[in-house]
Amino acid sequence: MRSMYITKEAIIKREGNTLYLVRKDEKRSVPLHNVEDIICLAPVTFSSGAIRTVLKAGIVVHFFNSYGFYEGSLYPREKSISGEIIISQAKHYISWPKRKYIAVEMVEGIKHNIIRNLQKSGKDVGEYIEKIRGIEVEGDTIEEIMNREAQIWNNYYRSLEITLSHFLLKKREYRPPSNELNALISFGNTLLYSAVLTEIYHTYLNPSISYLHEPSARRFSLSLDIADIFKPTVVYRMIHHLVNHKIIQSEDFRREFNGVFLNEEGKRKFLREWESRMSSTIYHRRLKRKVSMKYLLRLEAYKLMKHVIGDKKYRAFRAWW
Repeated sequence: MRSMYITKEAIIKREGNTLYLVRKDEKRSVPLHNVEDIICLAPVTFSSGAIRTVLKAGIVVHFFNSYGFYEGSLYPREKSISGEIIISQAKHYISWPKRKYIAVEMVEGIKHNIIRNLQKSGKDVGEYIEKIRGIEVEGDTIEEIMNREAQIWNNYYRSLEITLSHFLLKKREYRPPSNELNALISFGNTLLYSAVLTEIYHTYLNPSISYLHEPSARRFSLSLDIADIFKPTVVYRMIHHLVNHKIIQSEDFRREFNGVFLNEEGKRKFLREWESRMSSTIYHRRLKRKVSMKYLLRLEAYKLMKHVIGDKKYRAFRAWW
């Protein structure tokens, strides 16, 4: 199963039992049997028939605005429903000791994956490795635990001045991104968030019940939890590759409304690398077989699900390569 990316304005409509992507100079069928989610990075109009078709097929549709910011998802009716698991998931949020264990473990996973990135950088970043190692992930409230996470990320951000060949972060800024590196990070993070949400859909977990981030009526906060664990390994390793190999350069950005954003060519370059990374396989030592990076996201949701039902204690993903 693959993701379908739409980067130019289009109409999705149904004719008979077939779904078509239509533009002024193009009309092609959409192979529903092989599509897991649709990523709309440009204005896309869905006919009512097309909406019913993608929902029936269990395809998640994610919408982004022209600046690459996530706007929302068309989320099919859940095909994997378990009241027992949702109740257990909620209990682990309500009970502070249970929630604290999951939240701390998630930040420990982030910490490990960031250190792993620094170790593999080949740069003189020992100072940052030691600083991050010295941060104890602990706290009596979720705010204190997230503060420890912020300290870890801030040290990692400072290390980027050493590990990246060009583009300075200066400081992390979101809306709008203030420079090229902020734009790359924001675009990668939103793609990862939507990928995690798609994978959660294939489990019994409710994507709105989270542990590190506070649940919110306007977002699927469990996707934020799991995405944070994978950001160092997926988003930041990819950005290092794109920047240090000069695949993406200054001409791949546009400046608009006091912000910096990837232009169309920049998005295409990013998406090519993104799809290559998400479909690449790694030998999984416990499963004793190769799995894709995308499937690792689903495995993380499965691990969390097993934890809340008392089957196996949760241990956050830690990169081993």
